[in-house]
Amino acid sequence: MGDTTITRRGALLGAGAIAAWATSPARALLAATDTMAMPAQVAALVGRMTLEEKAGQLTLNAAAWSGGIATGLNPPAAGGVSFDQQLADAVAGRLTGVFNGNGAEMARRMQGAVMRGSRLKIPLIFAADVIHGHRTIFPVPVAEAASFEPSLAERTARVAAYEAAAAGIDWTFFPMVDIARDQRWGRTMEGAGEDVLVGNLFAAARVRGFQGQDLKANDAMMACVKHFAAYGAVAAGLDYNEVDMSERTLREVYLPPYKSGFDAGALSGMASFNEISGIPSHGNPWLMQTVLRDEWKFPGIIVSDYTGDEEMIAAGFAKDGRDAARIAFLAGVDMCMQSNLYMLHLPGLVRDGLVPQEVLDRSVRRVLMVKHRLGLFDDPFRRIDVKREKARSRTKASLALAREAGRKSIVLLKNDGDLLPLPKAGRRLALIGPFASGQHDLNGPWVVYGDNGQAVDLATGLRAAMADPALLSVTAGSGVEAALPGGIDAAVAAAQAADIVLLAIGESETMSGEAQSRTEIVVPAPQQALAEAVAATGKPVVVILKNGRGLALHGAVRDAPAILMTWFLGSESGHATADVLFGDYSPSARLPISLPFESGQEPYHYDHKATGRPAPAGPRQPYKTQYREAPNAALYPFGHGLTYGRPDYAGLTLGSPTLPWDGAIEIAATVRNGGTRAIEEVVQLYIRDRVASITRPVRQLKGFRKVALAPGASETVRFTLRRADLLFYGVDNQPTVEPGTFDVWIAPSAQAEGVHGTFDLTQA
Repeated sequence: MGDTTITRRGALLGAGAIAAWATSPARALLAATDTMAMPAQVAALVGRMTLEEKAGQLTLNAAAWSGGIATGLNPPAAGGVSFDQQLADAVAGRLTGVFNGNGAEMARRMQGAVMRGSRLKIPLIFAADVIHGHRTIFPVPVAEAASFEPSLAERTARVAAYEAAAAGIDWTFFPMVDIARDQRWGRTMEGAGEDVLVGNLFAAARVRGFQGQDLKANDAMMACVKHFAAYGAVAAGLDYNEVDMSERTLREVYLPPYKSGFDAGALSGMASFNEISGIPSHGNPWLMQTVLRDEWKFPGIIVSDYTGDEEMIAAGFAKDGRDAARIAFLAGVDMCMQSNLYMLHLPGLVRDGLVPQEVLDRSVRRVLMVKHRLGLFDDPFRRIDVKREKARSRTKASLALAREAGRKSIVLLKNDGDLLPLPKAGRRLALIGPFASGQHDLNGPWVVYGDNGQAVDLATGLRAAMADPALLSVTAGSGVEAALPGGIDAAVAAAQAADIVLLAIGESETMSGEAQSRTEIVVPAPQQALAEAVAATGKPVVVILKNGRGLALHGAVRDAPAILMTWFLGSESGHATADVLFGDYSPSARLPISLPFESGQEPYHYDHKATGRPAPAGPRQPYKTQYREAPNAALYPFGHGLTYGRPDYAGLTLGSPTLPWDGAIEIAATVRNGGTRAIEEVVQLYIRDRVASITRPVRQLKGFRKVALAPGASETVRFTLRRADLLFYGVDNQPTVEPGTFDVWIAPSAQAEGVHGTFDLTQA
């Protein structure tokens, strides 16, 4: 793959491809990239299958028996398919499994029918979008990344698997590991933000959490790393749009989290909706074969995204469904989700000599391998238990973890005059805004099985924490995207009668997530008007933001003395937010994304290049890298977040002024809590390569540590760097590192100075 485009070579195999395939080096790779070991009787099934049964093992459809949220997110095929029809397809071998179904009873009936009535008795696999919880809902993934605790993500994924596996689910379509550097993109909420290191660590942690110690265990499920690849880089932040980037950027920034997830043991991946440099990912053999199979030695399965193979027709890459099936399959997409193209066309494509049968058999073996690894051949019902499903749902321990994860995800952006934490008694609080109360917009986007009606809203959480709940008034003031008649007048009256205003504003669940791209990432106008009117009363205002992406804050929202970013926190939203507001927990989260001054700065990320005309600090100078309306910086940068203490950074030390080529260097600083409350501080290590053959970012995160500090306590925080930590992709698109001088910071954010020094990488 070159820096300009990815060629179409290999994407469109013609009618004469069989002869070329037989003598190609790729054929020799079949053994190396084939399945992991599995019992002979399972492997032997491939030889007993008809072409139609093989295509059936590569066909996954939305469950006909689903209902509610699942149906809305992933509707069954046009015209509808009854459960009886789907059951017949499964028994006939035309279906490998279903996704987003209706729990253990549905799975029991389907699996029982297949094991009794199908010819080959190959178990079905049941999949679902378990994105940030099953019945117990945890913070949206980008919020959880704000914890800067990958171990927390591993724990919440473990609980999600514990619940979901009891409902008969073998496979989750998560983690989403796309680096998101344009906050206009609604699916920012599904990932870990804009940074590669954070993305790598959270990808691996989530895979470990879902898959557990033993993939055959009845509380484990297969993870699916998605969306392969670079979906987070869609042009203009527009969902399903194209991506056009150099191979260097793809390899340095966007590919590493996928590899991290696969290296952690994920046995499935999902192709992405986007194209890269003119080649749809579903039809890109460079991605699916060269990178994934040849370079990374991935042994598992790749599933299409929902009708993603079929969508190559509208994209102008395939002429019809048969052509799309051929292109996707030969590119390396093993399993077809929802379009049914493989069932319809693969048998004929093999008979006509357009798809080699051994390639078909290879994908079937991969599917059988993952079913074996999941223990389905040993016990097709190992995860299907109606009583267990109920017993594992929303346990006290699970809800306690949801509350912990919620408070660890809340970022304190601003706290002028130490307005927070609030006293639990003696102050009249006016809770105002469309998210002040009610069982709505609590869980967040991409929740299939959770229920907002079971989540704790903000008003309930606050009342439970207050000494006298009667001191809390609750007023909507505005709708999310529309004004309420008399709403602002009622809100102003409530503010005037209170000592402190809590302004609960931001995005609804339907404003974030898939297909929710925004041109202006701002608080909706009716809510902004509400904020201006409330601020005009002169009462202290605490803004409590609900959001699934970074927002550009303006006016009274930006100028409020205190701002909490609370995202969508899930089942224990109200309690978790109250814990932080009243000081039972000192906020410890940090931004995993940058908040711009203006929407027009997007895409924006902290590790941008300097350019040849960087804008200096101080007064504005002409002809520099800057906007007329805003600086080339973030309003709140990546890594930013306040605590209820006073962390001070001092005393940078380097073990040596030089980093030997094959050695290591220790970098340390002392962090002290000068406040009166215990805190957890996220100490961050950044570097900059001053001069290189490829220009380097102004800063790159290379490590972080979360340290607990009692009032007045200090700790020396140490990091170690080696040459491998300084690698980048050189002029030949290969990993390289060059001797030279490096800046280093230990700091509380990507824009903070913290403590700074330099070292030299030397080559012996």
